Amino acid sequence: MVDLPNHSVLIGGLEYWNPPGEEVSEPRLAQKLCRLLDVPSLQLRVPPPDQEDPSKPQTGITAWQFPEWFITQDVTRRDSKTRSRMLVHRQELTKGKFLDDDKKRRDVVPVRFVRACRAGHVGDIDWHQFVHAGKTECRRRLWIDERGTSGDLSEVYVRCECGRERQMGDAALMQKKALGNCDGARPWLGPYTKEDCGEPSRLLIRTASNAYFPQVMTVISLPDRDETVKAAVDSVWEFISEVQDLDILRYERKKARVNAVLEGLSDDEVLAEIQARRGGSTQDSKSVKHVELETLIASREEISEDKPDGVFFARSLPRERWDQPWMQPIERVVLVHRLREVAALVGFTRFEALAPDAEGELEIGVRRAALARETSWVPAVENRGEGVFLQFRPEAIQSWTVLPNVIKRGRQLDAGFGAWAQEHQGTKRIFPGLPYLMLHSLSHLLITRVALECGYPASSIRERIYALPDVGYGLLLYTGTADAEGTLGGLIQVGRRIHEHLRNALELGKLCSNDPVCSEHDPASTHEHRFLHGSACHGCLLIAETSCEQHNDFLDRALVVPTVESLGSHFFTWASA
Repeated sequence: MVDLPNHSVLIGGLEYWNPPGEEVSEPRLAQKLCRLLDVPSLQLRVPPPDQEDPSKPQTGITAWQFPEWFITQDVTRRDSKTRSRMLVHRQELTKGKFLDDDKKRRDVVPVRFVRACRAGHVGDIDWHQFVHAGKTECRRRLWIDERGTSGDLSEVYVRCECGRERQMGDAALMQKKALGNCDGARPWLGPYTKEDCGEPSRLLIRTASNAYFPQVMTVISLPDRDETVKAAVDSVWEFISEVQDLDILRYERKKARVNAVLEGLSDDEVLAEIQARRGGSTQDSKSVKHVELETLIASREEISEDKPDGVFFARSLPRERWDQPWMQPIERVVLVHRLREVAALVGFTRFEALAPDAEGELEIGVRRAALARETSWVPAVENRGEGVFLQFRPEAIQSWTVLPNVIKRGRQLDAGFGAWAQEHQGTKRIFPGLPYLMLHSLSHLLITRVALECGYPASSIRERIYALPDVGYGLLLYTGTADAEGTLGGLIQVGRRIHEHLRNALELGKLCSNDPVCSEHDPASTHEHRFLHGSACHGCLLIAETSCEQHNDFLDRALVVPTVESLGSHFFTWASA
């Protein structure tokens, strides 16, 4: 919903984007979205470009007027405490103004209250039905009365000239069902696009931040590791063409030539390629982050080639440049000089955001609002930037997860997630595990710290957390824009002194301005109602949601460093020295 000078509008569905822009090539993302949206094929396209030449066909995006109810801007005072404004329908307007019974033209603005449901449907409130608490034939003039100065719903009343009135606070109480059930209206898709729903309608403040949550799926464009596997298998095909299982493959890899060529490739990858060539079974489709992490932890000192039009180039930083006591859990530092991120909009939700899971995948079967009646393409944008990747030693994380204090803290965090799941019946979201929470919390501390020196604001630095036991563990901090501003070298320079920044980030996490309240927070507490947080608040870990891949959920600095609560669950033992 977008406010214009005289009214507000809903951006139209994809059928009303005329015409879609150029296609963005990212086969891996397109394949994922086909499965997610259950369509045979799908294109990624940029929004329609602006056409400055008036002689050429017009381009642009259609917008639909919404809501259709307005209130007058001039105030009628019934008494010293009550300010009244008329509630009028769009059909009563002439040239954007309301002509009252005295032939006086009154300026109007869109009403700020609408109804919506969890499935994304939205529509005007039936004001006559609301004020009369049921179906009615009364069509007398309606008024919005404000009987206070706070703007709270308890002080706002809808009044009919027949004498009936009702407090807007009733509309906010789900148990009263004051707005009835949703009729499945999808005005952004045009007329006659309603669908079956039946969900209870909820009150929605039109300009509130929970009116629209985009569901975006992103991937980092990487050099295809499968191509590397294919090239390696080609080189030693004469030795491994008859391999049938892992035992035989391991035997063949003992040969010096075979081992040299296949170095850095897992047995499973090589066997899958051999079976695919013989028409056998292949591995299931890998998750978004699985493919990315495989590439980032490749043993090569350089990944891909450094060329101006390249989509990815990374170089390992020699260990002697960053080797410090507090860096012992880290196995490798990779400076990502060039990267390309492609993000696609697949739908949206209202009231509550739905983040990707720990592997970067969006849930299948979620009732997201559709962008089109028939989806053949989705809006996408490509950003180019840079980043720094930290790979963690799996044995360090695995030995940490079995410590008694860590297990105890894990139970507390899992209890908080259980309380959240109890309130969100039917959710498919799962607890991502303690390694993910630890890396996620560390990422937020690092973003806050490096933003002071890298030249990019913290809100433009994004994260990707990799906690895949079968592949490895790591975190990627990166930035990206549609032009060259994302490749100015700030994060690369930070990466060269990552040991200093990590130490400062650990020191930053030990104490919060809200301690001891922050460190003593119980995730399962129904009083605070922050079920997905451990020791985390706006004073320490919470950052801009544009940077966080989980919308600031699943955070706990007690898993990273010791806090004043001294839980003993911290990962960085150096920080307690």
